[in-house]
Amino acid sequence: MDAGGVDRFRYDGAMIRSAYLRVYVPETSARSWDRHVAADEAVVTVADNFLWHEPLVNDAYAIEWRDAKYICPRYPRLRMFEGMLAFRNAFPTIGQMLMPEAVVRSASGELELIRTRAPGARSHILASPWHVPLRWFLAFDPEDREVQFGDDGPTILYRTLLGSARDRIERAALVLDEAGFDEGVLEPVGDLQRWLGEFRRDSLLELDYGDTVELFPEGQLVVDESCEEVNGSVDALERGDYEEAGNLYSLVASRWAAAQALSYVN
Repeated sequence: MDAGGVDRFRYDGAMIRSAYLRVYVPETSARSWDRHVAADEAVVTVADNFLWHEPLVNDAYAIEWRDAKYICPRYPRLRMFEGMLAFRNAFPTIGQMLMPEAVVRSASGELELIRTRAPGARSHILASPWHVPLRWFLAFDPEDREVQFGDDGPTILYRTLLGSARDRIERAALVLDEAGFDEGVLEPVGDLQRWLGEFRRDSLLELDYGDTVELFPEGQLVVDESCEEVNGSVDALERGDYEEAGNLYSLVASRWAAAQALSYVN
């Protein structure tokens, strides 16, 4: 796909499409959780100008991978309030309009209460509206890719052990630093490193394209090579081939550019 614009997408403007990065811990090391049952998820009003598209029940996703069982707690209220405050910090001008000080104080208080009641609670899920952040691909090998087909179309996943993911990101961060990239590039990768560092190495990391696949012509992302291109760009940087690194990064960036642009037009 070229980066020619949003009109190449099957975008109806009705709902935010999101991709997800999830950490699943081994079932044997997790407390007992009610299993999340997929259903039509009602929209829940969070604050005057905010909507939440998940049930606010503290349940968990459960999967089996390579003959082992894993659990991903949803902690929806924790994620909700963390997301609200992160949005306010990331976009202060817009955030001040959408989130008055009273809303910020209320969200901060709710978040503090959750953490007091459950000191070990932490977000196991990162969500990205409209696109897959390119740094997420650094955690995976192209061979980690899985494509599943269902009635609603393809599901595109990457799955790997979290220890391997952390090693890959650490190596990529070192390569980017030695190549002279500034904090605008290094800081988001470092944030991802720190988040993954909160979990056990024998956990499972899953990248789920989610319903971002709906933004592309049918089947296009089934054969995309985003992971290969991102990691190939890092490999090229490591050997000093900056032209090849730039070419590969441009390929993957252009694939997701129009989808990412939707973040700024909604």
